[in-house]
Amino acid sequence: MLSVLALEDAGLTPASGDVLVTGAAGGVGSVAVALLARLGYRVLASTGRPAEAGYLHELGAAEIIDRAELSEPGRPLGKERWAGAVDSVGSHTLVNVLAGTCYGGTVTCCGLAQGLDLPGSVMPFILRGVTLAGIDSVQAPMERRIRAYERLARDLDLASLERMTTVVGLDEVPSVAQRILAGQVRGRTVVDVNA
Repeated sequence: MLSVLALEDAGLTPASGDVLVTGAAGGVGSVAVALLARLGYRVLASTGRPAEAGYLHELGAAEIIDRAELSEPGRPLGKERWAGAVDSVGSHTLVNVLAGTCYGGTVTCCGLAQGLDLPGSVMPFILRGVTLAGIDSVQAPMERRIRAYERLARDLDLASLERMTTVVGLDEVPSVAQRILAGQVRGRTVVDVNA
């Protein structure tokens, strides 16, 4: 929700154009797809797991983009494809997302699943006026957190949240962690420490 708020604060509306979500089948990505779709945006969902296309369409994605299109080194500036984006991947993916962002668009960066580097150029910023907004959930001011929680309570469909959530016991964490690192887990994983 902090990413959605940043996009809205930058002036993005559903009329602005498509919004891309990277890492769409993961926890952050799944919530972003569901939120943006419910708010009326046309959502492009990027994933490296074609088997998750049905899941992502159920959450509201209009189109699936293969992760391979974004995850390798690309051109400094590409065709304008989306008005905004929520990126939870970083590295080459983030650079390619920036390169494909329309003039005046905003990209939020809230993760680094692919890496913490930013191996790109300043061309999207200088030639297209693209904004890169960093999203921090640890030090975010309380007023922003409250605003995010209020919006989540209002705008996140609980049925969608339930579909994207798997609850595991504390004893399952090591095996689930391995599956997460291997890209075999979709949606959110909640650890029930009492189970």
